[in-house]
Amino acid sequence: MKHAAHKAMARTTSHAISSQSHLSLFSLIPGGIGSHGAHGSHSVKAAAMARTTSGDVAEVAVSRDLAKRFNAVAPVTRRSIRESAQAAQRKSMVLTSSSLAALVGAAATAMSFSNPMASVAAAERDPATTTTELKRVESQAVSRSEDRTDLSANGSSSVSAQTTNQGSWQLSGTNTDVKVDGMTRATANNPQVATWLDADQADLPHGFDPNHATGDSGNAYEFSQCTWWVYVRRHQLGLPAGSHMGNGNMWGNSARALGYWVDHTARHVGDIMVFAAGQDGTDATYGHVAIIEKINPDGSVETSECGSVMNGKTYSHTYSAASVAQHDIIHY
Repeated sequence: MKHAAHKAMARTTSHAISSQSHLSLFSLIPGGIGSHGAHGSHSVKAAAMARTTSGDVAEVAVSRDLAKRFNAVAPVTRRSIRESAQAAQRKSMVLTSSSLAALVGAAATAMSFSNPMASVAAAERDPATTTTELKRVESQAVSRSEDRTDLSANGSSSVSAQTTNQGSWQLSGTNTDVKVDGMTRATANNPQVATWLDADQADLPHGFDPNHATGDSGNAYEFSQCTWWVYVRRHQLGLPAGSHMGNGNMWGNSARALGYWVDHTARHVGDIMVFAAGQDGTDATYGHVAIIEKINPDGSVETSECGSVMNGKTYSHTYSAASVAQHDIIHY
């Protein structure tokens, strides 16, 4: 009967603990463990459990601090345990949803910076997306022209407003005239010819090529002849001369064929003066050629010439302007 009493007592105690949902799982015993205080009985039975017979609650003697911790964290009923588990599960779901939303937001932001149009298209496909349209407030718009301040209104004498584009250009320094004729750039390969070409722009034949064929392949003329001297003197002046121009009276036509400028006016030192056969007392068969060495103000010219009887020595003649106009004059 002693053992039966113990079993009945255990069932009564277990029922009492499970049925009291409003009581703490552990109750404090004055003085701590045992009925004799912290230094009371040290028997296994006294230290393990103290039962009371005044109520239907079994109390286990534990320290005050440990009892407070147990009562704070341990649910005392199955319902409390279930509600605690459900609350923990909801908290876990909220944390997971928040983390996922943060990751999706970061990815969407990066995609919008890299491809703004894709973000717009995604927003249009998502029915849950709310689009906010910013509208310009027209009632407070101010025209830029109305908002500007006239600088001349400050009263400063150094500030002026430009009201017209009319005006004139002026050159600095003492040279205020622009000579258009002097701005022409010659295209002649020969530097001496290029200088004369600029000065003769108004008189040049139409289509004249300053780089025409010269026919110059070396002095092929007989020594001391008039043609020999003309070739030598032209080269001394830096000018070309044809090597096979024929007799003196043939030089005008030969020069035209090669592209030289031929007229009846003396223009520059080095021009070739052509004499027809017998003209001005020259040879009646072969004619003559001479180099113009000087042009006088009255239009007359002074020449240098040579002939077969001169043995390479030269002589000079002066011809009037009227006489010059009767001859072919070869330029360049």
